[in-house]
Amino acid sequence: MKVAIADDDPIVCSSISTILTQVAHADIVWIANDGTEAVTCYAQARPDVLLMDVQMPHTSGLEAATSILGSDSLAKILFLTTFADREYIEQALAIGGRGYLIKQDVAAIIPAVQTVLSGEIVLGSEALSHLSIGNGDATQNAGRHAVNRESDRCANPFKNLTNREQRISALIAEGLDNHDIARQLYLSEGTVRNRISDILAKLNLNNRTQLAILWLRCHQR
Repeated sequence: MKVAIADDDPIVCSSISTILTQVAHADIVWIANDGTEAVTCYAQARPDVLLMDVQMPHTSGLEAATSILGSDSLAKILFLTTFADREYIEQALAIGGRGYLIKQDVAAIIPAVQTVLSGEIVLGSEALSHLSIGNGDATQNAGRHAVNRESDRCANPFKNLTNREQRISALIAEGLDNHDIARQLYLSEGTVRNRISDILAKLNLNNRTQLAILWLRCHQR
């Protein structure tokens, strides 16, 4: 897979590059140290996944991502930052970002990149916990990734799920990927994928991020 990195910290860029190239065998197509440079580099060489910091000189990551997505709506941008502010997370999802991860969670970088590459949306557990805190408007502000507002009131939509489906929903809300869920529940990854598809269909949701947000909203009262 071809990955690009936009971050104003050279040490972070070097570390992430090493992790991705040596462990995931990724090809780092370019590295940018500010948002303006990221927009220019993207126009010249489009990666499969772009890791984008939120705060950078000249042009922020959010502004750069907005510009990139304006010219390429299929761009897969995964925000990788030290900031877990709910406002940033909501903005990242609203503009079309495919994920939001905190830098300290180094072990999650490769699975997150692979998840985004496969077309799914990913949020780190810390980002999810911040997104679930507030007055119930977080998902509404998250644009096309929002959970339907009927679910905001949460009349326990999970009560119609089986015990196994509820358990899987809880583990997704904890930030576990399919591999870890399968290991905990002694299931195959294929079975977990099928169960998740069933859950999303029953709850009328589009992706696991919406599922995680809804679970947290209904169970963290």
